[in-house]
Amino acid sequence: MKIYWNGESKNIIGKRLKELRQQQNISQRILAARLTLSGVEFNDLTILRIEKGERFVPDYEIAVIADYFKVSADYLLGRKEQ
Repeated sequence: MKIYWNGESKNIIGKRLKELRQQQNISQRILAARLTLSGVEFNDLTILRIEKGERFVPDYEIAVIADYFKVSADYLLGRKEQ
C-alpha cells in the first residue's frame, strides 16, 4: 500500500468529516459508535485523529464514512462538491 503524505496532514478528509459531523450536531463518540455498526471499528479518538489529520484513513474506512453521510468518496476527498 502506498501512503501519500504532504507533511502537514496524514489525510485529506478530516476537514470535511468534521463539517459533516457538526452539520448533524453529533459528537465524535456518537459518530464512532454509528460507524462501528457498519462493521469497521471506530472510537472517539479515531474520529478526533482523523479530523485533526493525525491518522491515515484507508479506503474501506472512507467508503463507510461516505455511506454513513450519504456523500461520495470524491466529496470527502475534496475532488468535488456535493
